[in-house]
Order: sequence, then structure tokens, then C-alpha cells
Amino acid sequence: MYHSALLTILFLLSVPYGVYSGNILVFPVDGSHWINMKVLITELHSKGHNITVIRSSSSLYIKEESPYYKCITVDVGPFDDDFFANFVAVSLQVRQHQKSSWGKIMFGMEVLKKFSEIHEKICNMTSKIFENETMMKSLQQAKFDMVLADPAMGGGVLLAHKLGLPLVFNVRWTMLGEGHFAIAPSPLSYVPVPGAELTDKMTFTQRVINVLTYFITYYQQVRHFGQPYQAFCQKYFGPDVDYFSLLQNADIWLMRNDFTFEFPRPTMPNVVYMGGFQCMPSKPLPDDLEKFVQSSGKHGVIIMSLGSLFGHLEMDIADEIAAAFAQLPQKVIWRHTGPRPSTLGNNTLLVSWMPQNDLLGHTKTKVFVAHGGTNGVQEAIYHGVPILGLPIAFDQPDNLSRMREKGTARVLDISELDRSVFLEALKEMLYNPSYREKMQKLSRLHHDQPIKPLDRAVFWIEYVIRNGGAPHLRTQSFRMSWITYHSVDVMLTLLGALLISGWLTFLLLRCLCFKVIFNKKIKPQL
Repeated sequence: MYHSALLTILFLLSVPYGVYSGNILVFPVDGSHWINMKVLITELHSKGHNITVIRSSSSLYIKEESPYYKCITVDVGPFDDDFFANFVAVSLQVRQHQKSSWGKIMFGMEVLKKFSEIHEKICNMTSKIFENETMMKSLQQAKFDMVLADPAMGGGVLLAHKLGLPLVFNVRWTMLGEGHFAIAPSPLSYVPVPGAELTDKMTFTQRVINVLTYFITYYQQVRHFGQPYQAFCQKYFGPDVDYFSLLQNADIWLMRNDFTFEFPRPTMPNVVYMGGFQCMPSKPLPDDLEKFVQSSGKHGVIIMSLGSLFGHLEMDIADEIAAAFAQLPQKVIWRHTGPRPSTLGNNTLLVSWMPQNDLLGHTKTKVFVAHGGTNGVQEAIYHGVPILGLPIAFDQPDNLSRMREKGTARVLDISELDRSVFLEALKEMLYNPSYREKMQKLSRLHHDQPIKPLDRAVFWIEYVIRNGGAPHLRTQSFRMSWITYHSVDVMLTLLGALLISGWLTFLLLRCLCFKVIFNKKIKPQL
């Protein structure tokens, strides 16, 4: 009897593993987006889920061999790596030298064209999957429970629809812009459009700028980024299938931000916030790095990283930055992959890679000099380290403008950067305690939640697996026409009824008046 009871207990303990174990197909985006997706994949693997990742044969960061996932590699033409290298150089030149408006417009058009080509290649990659009968049969026979995708590139949406699977997004951006604008009500009176660098408290002029920015960026995104996916839908799914509707039909949107970073705004039941899910407590530094950090004494350490794309600055900019660092008593750890600056001081350590999370969590770290990428900003919030921002491209200016509004960052324009400006900004960040105090308050708010963001994300992924989707959380709003959504037809009907009622009342009163007047005229004489 004892052995029977023991076997029963062991069986019951094994049941949750079987219940929650899922078969997940992942369609990621390469580059820095993969860093976020890999965190989710690793955690899901630790929970017993089986992960299959679809990658391009020209992928730079997504490795074909991994202990956490199996891989399906699709043979596609190489992506234009030179574009990103040139983009970095030209972006820096445009921001630094403030070229003519026409030059900026032409550069912007070139960026749109290149990203449009990337989206076309994603569609070509997805076409190869659809037209490979062996691969499609293998995908169908694998009995996947769901698709986990990053909608910054749209292949995952197409594949989920083709396989008839529930869809979960790891999202901040879609190919049509910031994720909220695709799924949630976004009143332009107090919801700033990314790129406008505005807040939720706008003057009339700022609201005009916000509306114009919205329509311009929406047109550009639909014209250059959405068109390849719509053409794909017409080819493989028929003219009645709209890509944007497929995008909006995702079961769960795991948003890579939260309201310690974002301004308050409307949201939806199937939007789950997991801002900072990739952050973690700091680990001990390597011995040589720890020794360098400890050598800073009471002055502490400044760390600088401009991300993987912007590690190589132009020499004149790098020299100005190095010269400013050299005048400080603090030690500096700078991730810099370019030539050694001629003005580099003895207090500055150049590295090609740094354990950024662990350095931000170190007690001696005073300021984080950063380009404003989402990952770095969220790590700074997590560890409570104020930011001196040097935005260059993409969402970086907008991210840093939010932090500046919250009083946790100062932002410099790289076009005006010299050693005196940079040094003055560093001293303000170091010796004005309000920046650190406000960032630490933001950090406390971020940590003060009932469940960790990563655990919340995993719960909702498993929720979709257990329930075969989450259609009860999807809004009907995107299935309505613009007229129906805004109740224009209802308002016109009510207005028409009011006008008709008013007109009938007027006619009735006029008839009564005529009748009274007529009766008076024919009143008999006594």
C-alpha cells in the first residue's frame, strides 16, 4: 500500500509537466530583437516546452545549433549587411553635420526603400516555406500548439494563418509602427506618436504636430512596409484576406514595455505588459573588470555603450567623448569597437564587449551613457541608473525623450557634441542627485508588481496552449468599418431623425397656426 501511494504521488507530480508542455513554433526577427526572443525561448525550454525556430540561412545572430530549440533553416538570398554598416555611418553624419533638408529627405527615402526590400525578402522566405510541400507537410504533422512571433517582420502572421494556429506576439513594433496603434484605441490628443518626441501633455501646436506625424508615418509604413504582405495575402489566401486584419487577430500581445516607461494610454484585454522581462539581478563581474571598478574608489564608474550597431563612432566624435571622460575622477568602461581615440585618458577602459546588465547592477555604477535602445533603457530602469542619452536612429530619440520627461535622463544632440558640452552634461548627471533619485523611484515602481514580467509572459503563452487560443480576449473593433467603429452611421441616423422630427413639428405648428388664423377670419358676425 505504501508503494502504491508513493507511485500515485509521483504520477500526480508529473501531471502538471504533461499539461503545460507545449509544442511551439517560433518565427523571430534577427538582430537585437533576437536577444529578447531568446530570453523567452530559454525560459519556455526550462518549463519543458518543445521549441522549433524558423531562421534564414543568412541569419547573423540566430544559431542553427542550440540546446534550447530545434531549427528549420530556410535558404534565402543574403540580406544587405552593407546597408546597416552604411546606415550607421550616414546616420551619424546626418545628425552630426546637419545636412540640408533635401539630403535628410533623400536619406529617409533610401532607408524606407531598403527596409521595404527587407520586408519583401521576408515574404520571399515565407513563400519558400509555403511552396515547399515537404516542409509544409512536416510543419502540419508536427502538431504545433501555437506560433510565437515578432511582428516587426510579418512572416509569423502569415504562417500562423496558413497552419490555423493560435498566435502570440513578442512585440513592441510591428511593420506598421508601434504595437499599440495596431490594436488599441490611440487618441492623438494625448497619445504621442513615436517619432514626434512628445508627451501626453500637449499644447495645441504639439497636437497639430502629433496628428501630422501620425498620418505621414502611417502612409509611409503602409506604402513601403505593408504592401508586400498584402500582395502575399492576395496571392496565397485570396482577395478577401486582409493582412492587417490577420495581424490584429493575434491572440495575445506580449508588450515589451510597461507604464514605468510608457505614458498612460488605452489598452486591450489581450495586451500583456512584460517590460523589463529580459532584465535580471546582476552577477559578479570577471576578476579583472571587478578590480578596475573597485579602483574607482568613492568616485564610482561611468559605463558607456551605444549598442551593437553603433559601437564604431567617427574619430572626431570619439576624440571629443574621450577627452571629456579624461577630465573626470570617475573610472569609465566604454564599449568601443573603433580605433583608439587619441585623447583617451588613463581612467578609461575600452572593451569590445561588456556585461552590461551586471555593470548596471553594480553599486559603483553612477551613470549610463547610452544610445537609447529599448533593452538598455529597461535595464537602466531595472537597476536604477540614470541615463545620459546620445540618440542616433530608430526609436532611440523617442525612448530617451520619455526618460527625459520623467526626469531620469539628460539627452544630447550628437550634432552639437563637443568635449565641453559632454563634460558639463556628465557633471550634471553625476552631481545632481535628482536624476538618480527619480530613476531609483522608477526602479522601485517597476519592481513593485505581484509577478515578474518574464513569469507573466510565460503564463500567457501557456494559457494560449492550454485553451487553444484566446478568442474571448480579442476585440471586435478591427472587424468594423471606420464608419461603424466611430458610430458615424448612428450619429447621422439620430441627426436625421432629429431633423425630421423638427421639420414635422414645424409643419404641425404651422398647420395649427394657419387653422387658428383661418378660424378667426371666418368667425360669424353677431
